[in-house]
Amino acid sequence: MTQIRSLLIGTALSAFAATAAVAQTAQPPAGPGAQAQLQAQGAAGVAPATQGLQVPPPSAPTMQPDVAPAAQGVQPPPPPSRLTASGSPDPLVQKRDADAKANAEYRASKQASKAEMKAQQKAAKDQYKAQVRGAKLNQKADKQTANNSMKMEMEGQAAQADGADVKH
Repeated sequence: MTQIRSLLIGTALSAFAATAAVAQTAQPPAGPGAQAQLQAQGAAGVAPATQGLQVPPPSAPTMQPDVAPAAQGVQPPPPPSRLTASGSPDPLVQKRDADAKANAEYRASKQASKAEMKAQQKAAKDQYKAQVRGAKLNQKADKQTANNSMKMEMEGQAAQADGADVKH
């Protein structure tokens, strides 16, 4: 029973490998009966290969290549590149593309405006800080000048008061 099961499993695996190899290498013919022809070719190619096949018992380790035997000489196709239709006739697709483009432009202009606004705010803040510093220095200088002039006036008044006392 296990030999029959392993034989059936081996047959199924080789059938899948053969149809995969045929599907990878064969170009599908154009026309309404193309699918039937492709299936007939795949079935004809699988039947003779599976008649004399002996599958080892499942307990025996086997080294199987990553590629099916029929497809060993075939190069794998390159990864698919992203294809986009540039001018789709569908109005909904055109609207979606236009909206996406407009949104991208809006985001870019918004970011540029935001960066410009931040730069202007920073410049205004720096200018304000410089004005405040200057005002504080001017205020301090004005106080010092006022104090010095008060001292000079007080000394002048004190000198006159001393001279006036002597004359009495």
